Amino acid sequence: MTVVVWALVVALVLIAIQHVVWMISPWPLRTPEELARKVVGVEADRLPSRPLTFGVVVLLAAAAYLVAARGGLVDAPGPEWLVTVGAGGVAVVLLARGVSGMATSLRRDTEFAHWDVRIYSPLSLTLGVLGAVVTLLA
Repeated sequence: MTVVVWALVVALVLIAIQHVVWMISPWPLRTPEELARKVVGVEADRLPSRPLTFGVVVLLAAAAYLVAARGGLVDAPGPEWLVTVGAGGVAVVLLARGVSGMATSLRRDTEFAHWDVRIYSPLSLTLGVLGAVVTLLA
């Protein structure tokens, strides 16, 4: 179980770090326009703002903390049920993102939809399943 918890926590932290990078650079892509098309599915002038992207970073960090706490890697203040509900919420959000991404992107022919079906949604589904495993079995 520890391996599953660590895998999920590391994945969430790495995704948070990538969002921090996107606040200042389109890396690993070359331009903001390419980032907008491939990663967000919008035109460059509609990219999320830095404060909004930072909010995603905070939510991903909180998700990693809740999973780590549920998995026994860190202590959490407050009642245990709150950590369990929080970790379960992380799983539900990730699963919902994966399912909704697949349902939406399978019907579209855009560059974002291409990557969503091949990478973003399957990753979300995988992380959501790991989150459910941690919530239910840790």
